[in-house]
Amino acid sequence: MGGLRRLHVLDRVAIGLLLTGLVCVACGLLPTGSAADAMTRIAPLLAFLGTVIVLAELTSRAEVFDVVAARVARAGRGSYPLLFLLCVAFASVTTIALNLDTTAVLLTPVMLALASRVGIAAVPLAMTTVWLANTASLLLPVSNLTNLLAADRVALSPLGLAGRMWAPQLAAIGVTMACLWVFYWRRGRRGAAPPTTPTEEAPGASSTAPAGKSPDISSTAPTGDSPDASSTAPTGDSPDASSTAPTGNSPDASSTVPAGASSTAPAGKSSGVRAGGPGAARAEDLSPAGAAGYVPPAPHRPADPVLFRACALACAGFLLAILVADVELWIASATAAAVAVAAFAARDRSALRPSLVPWRLLVMVPGMFLVVETVNANGLHDLLAAAVGHDGGTGGLFRAAAVGAGLSNVLNNLPVYLAGEAAVPVGNHDQLLALLVGANVGPVITPWASLATLLWYERCHAHGVRVPLPRLLFTGAVLAVTAVTASVAALALTG
Repeated sequence: MGGLRRLHVLDRVAIGLLLTGLVCVACGLLPTGSAADAMTRIAPLLAFLGTVIVLAELTSRAEVFDVVAARVARAGRGSYPLLFLLCVAFASVTTIALNLDTTAVLLTPVMLALASRVGIAAVPLAMTTVWLANTASLLLPVSNLTNLLAADRVALSPLGLAGRMWAPQLAAIGVTMACLWVFYWRRGRRGAAPPTTPTEEAPGASSTAPAGKSPDISSTAPTGDSPDASSTAPTGDSPDASSTAPTGNSPDASSTVPAGASSTAPAGKSSGVRAGGPGAARAEDLSPAGAAGYVPPAPHRPADPVLFRACALACAGFLLAILVADVELWIASATAAAVAVAAFAARDRSALRPSLVPWRLLVMVPGMFLVVETVNANGLHDLLAAAVGHDGGTGGLFRAAAVGAGLSNVLNNLPVYLAGEAAVPVGNHDQLLALLVGANVGPVITPWASLATLLWYERCHAHGVRVPLPRLLFTGAVLAVTAVTASVAALALTG
């Protein structure tokens, strides 16, 4: 029981989902054949999840993301509005051209490493990644697995799907930009990366927690800290608080090193950020709180050029394989991960540890699919058919999108779309695309609403970045309602 209490809440959710799914199969609520079919469908997905996260972890340790982050920061030329536009474009193009899950895994560490280089908190950059990973995934079949399913159902080629979904996609990105700027990026909301001070941690430690404390708590600020900070704060703090400033200090003060920041510690002292880890920015690169601009950082030099080149080539090969060679995602990610593992086996074997594997996701995803399949087999289909209705007009489009977005945040968008697709009448192509809009753009409220959000959460968790849950739920709800409404309106107007 003590071990169970020490588990993270999402670990307990994952175990509970899997056990519930197995009980459903054992009790006959879910036929064995249906369970086997579900596991067969998600086996490639699980292989992709396991290997792509190992690739991301090792690529991060090789400092590939640090180099990219420094280049993005330099391209911003010290202007936060220009940097905002660059980040939006970067996240949108990555999602559209590659895949929302690839964005969540590979772009999140870049954004987190970028935070310290431009003198702002990590949360605005993290939210840019996760929101656009979802809302920018409407345009092409490759952008989202649900798009592949929808394009097949309505017999649209990649160009045909793009021709039908360009207006909803622009609407979704436009609303996302507005919400990002208002809630996270505007001056007074984006926070500041606090100055770093030495800590007495063992070399190579990645947490800023005191000895004996959980390393999962990344930023805790006593009551009375600056309201402009933007990561996690304990109960009683401002919902925008993010930095660790002791009571009575300047709002910019901090006793810990934030994710992405490097140490200014004297020789022999550790900063709490592993050597060569993400975000090894210099203290002189950081801008003071409330600054109108930032100082573009110097180019980042990786500590081990051999590991850097090997992992950079592995990532490039992965992207080329899925874009040019049309290789299955799990095969491409497994091959790239094998290259990265081989490089670290030769250069830094200590980095190869079991914790690289995303055990939580590998437990949660099968359990989630088993539970949803059970619910679907015992009345969800009839419920969805009644909720979606048969109206192919404008009202039916909004109704289907609302069902897709709402249930995606309760369950998960992929099984909800699969179940909802069967409930939409065969001839109602626009109604099916509206369901797709809800299932793609809407899952930005709860952490489990989409696989991309779960992957993003894992990356943030690994870097010690937290977003207060009330803030995540509130801002996500505003985005979901406004972006889905705008996208469906665009779909109806261009139909």
